[in-house]
Order: sequence, then structure tokens, then C-alpha cells
Amino acid sequence: MKRLLFSLAFIAAMAAQPVFAAHPLITDDTGTQGTGKVQVEITGEYSWDREKIAGVTEKVRGGNVGATVTVGVHERVDLVAAVPFEWFSSYEDGARIARESGIGDASFDIKWRFFEQDGWSLAVKPGVTLPSGDDERGLGAGRVGYRVFLIGTKELAPWAFHANVGYIRNDNTGGDEKNIWHVSAAAEFEVVKDLKIVGNVGIERNPELDSNNHPVFVLGGVIYQLTEKLSVDGGIKVGVTKSETDLTLLAGLTMKF
Repeated sequence: MKRLLFSLAFIAAMAAQPVFAAHPLITDDTGTQGTGKVQVEITGEYSWDREKIAGVTEKVRGGNVGATVTVGVHERVDLVAAVPFEWFSSYEDGARIARESGIGDASFDIKWRFFEQDGWSLAVKPGVTLPSGDDERGLGAGRVGYRVFLIGTKELAPWAFHANVGYIRNDNTGGDEKNIWHVSAAAEFEVVKDLKIVGNVGIERNPELDSNNHPVFVLGGVIYQLTEKLSVDGGIKVGVTKSETDLTLLAGLTMKF
């Protein structure tokens, strides 16, 4: 049970961090806001996972609501800050054995787009996670962590393609793996003006020590641009492997200033 709880907390924390591009995607893109411009994202998700271990059926249900603020300090450089509110309940054979909720780990990132030519662009995004969540309650890692992502984007209207390769230093008090790698890719297609469908696949190192069953996900969703400065989105993320959360529903609201 401890492994299942900590893995859910890790997945929830990563989802709440500003790793994603246009929500609901997990994979980031190279786009930046522009000097002096601000973007505010309010995102939410609800997940559930089921696993049978030694004859016992374990279930975890949870989610988070996150606020992410991105500020353009240069045409090619953004500063990003995010903090989630998380909750989960865990069950064994239908009986609830734990329920927790509270603030998760806050994060800060810098995105720098250092190359662009003929629709191709590259960016690097280092970041740090602060232990603002209560690790004893499964709401955070309990220690400062850091990460760095290399991001690539190819724009080919009406398509856009993105790829991420990243390293996460998952320093924690739960005894989980501290070195996490991440690889993912996403695509966007503008069906009609202001409406996009998106898809995403990815794999990440399992935070459980000595496990070779790594979390793999597929995601599908839509983004609708209500106005030039306001958009809404929704998506469904499905776990392909046993170690990934079975199903996650995502929704978001993005405002630009």
C-alpha cells in the first residue's frame, strides 16, 4: 500500500507541475509568452487506479487543482510558477483505509527558446520543486528536487508536433527512485478555426525501486479558443502499463494578459 500511495502522490505532483504545453498535454512546446505578457492556467484532474496485490484489491482515487502563472521576461524566455492542491483516498477490498488532502509541492521553472528556423524550434526548461506539501501524508516529496527538459517543436500548419526528453531528480523521503527519466511526444491538429484536437504519448522511469515496469500513457483531448485571450480544454489520459494510473480526466482554463 505504501508503494501505491507514494506512486500516486508522485504522479499527481508531476501532473500539477508546469511540465505540460497547452493543457491538457503533458508534453511541453517551445512557445513563450513574449516580453511583459502573462498567462494564468487553472487546471484540474481526477484519477483512479486499481491493483491486486497478494490477493488484496487496492484502489486509489484522487486528483488536484493547480494554478500556474507564466510571465514573459523576454521574447524567448518565460518564468513559470505553480502550486497544486491535492487529495486522494485509498481502499483495500472496498474499505477506505486513508484519506488526505492539502497543498502539494510548489515548482518554479525557466523556459528558454534558444533556436528557431523554418518551423523548427528548440528550448531548454530547467526547474526546481520545493517541499511545500506534507510528505508524511503523501502530498509531497519532502525534499527539494530539480529537473531539466529539452523541448522540440515542429510547426506544419494545421499540424504542430512536440517532443520532450527530461531528467528529474526525485529527491524524496519515501524511499523511491531518485533519478527519473522522461520521454514523450505530442501532436496538435486545428480541425476548424479556434478548435484543436490533441494527442500525447509518453513513458517515464518508475519511481518504485527495482521495478522495470515503467509508466506509459496515451492521452487525447480538445482545446477550444473562446476568445483571443481565453481558452478551455479537456482530455482523457489512459495508463498503458500496470504502473501508470488507470484513468485520469483533465480540464483546464487558460487566460492571457
